[in-house]
Amino acid sequence: QVQLVESGGGLVQPGGSLRLSCATFGIIFSNYDMGWYRQAPGKERELVARIFRIGSTDYADSVKGRFTISRDNAKNTVYLQMNSLKPEDTAVYYCAAVRLGAWNRPYYWGQGTQVTVSS
Repeated sequence: QVQLVESGGGLVQPGGSLRLSCATFGIIFSNYDMGWYRQAPGKERELVARIFRIGSTDYADSVKGRFTISRDNAKNTVYLQMNSLKPEDTAVYYCAAVRLGAWNRPYYWGQGTQVTVSS
């Protein structure tokens, strides 16, 4: 059974940091590109960071320089380090496993973790 399990969300003040983790089960992790998406209330889900199988990364302009995505193939886990958080980063964050460049249609999704940035 395939599972993607996110953790690490919570409430943080503006300027603070959080580290999200996504542990995967039931997939050959190294065969997948991995992404972090987010969805704020009333908005569409957006891709904020992605890491390819070979380790290269890419970021949305809104998070570039503040967020860092990484992966540990030995632990079947992908991470999202979020620094200098802003209220507009408030959203449910989802990890996803992607094949064949289908970033608009991931193979697998996690259940999501809430991130709230507020004073």
